Amino acid sequence: MRTIFTLIAVVAAAGTAAAAEHVEIPQPDLTLHAILFRPDGAGPFPSVVALHGCESLINRSGKLAPHFADWGERLMAAGLAVIFPDSFGSRGLRTQCRVAERKVRSERERVADADATRHWLQSQPWSVSDRVSVVGWASGGTASLWAVRPHALPRDGVPDFRSAVAFYPGCRRPSDLAWSARVPTLILIGKADDWTAPAPCEQMIAGARGRSALASLVVYPGAYHEFDRPDYPIRELTGLANTADGSGRAHIGTNAAARTDALMRVPEWLAK
Repeated sequence: MRTIFTLIAVVAAAGTAAAAEHVEIPQPDLTLHAILFRPDGAGPFPSVVALHGCESLINRSGKLAPHFADWGERLMAAGLAVIFPDSFGSRGLRTQCRVAERKVRSERERVADADATRHWLQSQPWSVSDRVSVVGWASGGTASLWAVRPHALPRDGVPDFRSAVAFYPGCRRPSDLAWSARVPTLILIGKADDWTAPAPCEQMIAGARGRSALASLVVYPGAYHEFDRPDYPIRELTGLANTADGSGRAHIGTNAAARTDALMRVPEWLAK
């Protein structure tokens, strides 16, 4: 399991030491380690709980993954505090993308991590307690969908999430369970995504119409999974768990048009 010293070294190695800091969120059964991007000044700031996907928050080089550092810096520049709880590293786990039966599940442990992080933010004097949103990528996006279902309404006496954003989530199971949202929710996914296909998300949103808070879906033509990564050429991965066609093969990589739109659309959504 990573120590606080390791994570501090990771933040420094990522080249974001001035912008990011390590924080600890004590829980009954573990200490949830997280990386926080916070604007300069006393605030108070609206904030975001940011949930990584099946890959580790920390990459193979021991650095904060550039994908998440990029979003942390951009949202911070837009006036938001952004915190990434490390759901895997805090439990002594590495990447789970090739693990079919995961110990840390989107619908349970990841939701608990999101709620614990929201609660921690709401206890900070620099955070606006009723302006905490949740944003997730891939399995973290799926966790965001679970976190805002009506039955998951927190009863901790503090304000709920204000809104949610899910990048290329797996929508099949939420759709089968008649998903709906209690807060405005934005889903962004690529039409060509062969890891988490868009069709179940389209069905899920259509099925939720009339019994959900605002739920908006954007499907980007020609875009694959992780279209929002900065400067990442398209490549095929193999040996993955839970791909759309069950083959274990899927493509990931930047789509410039989709990334540009997401970089504008997400801060606008979170500002509402």
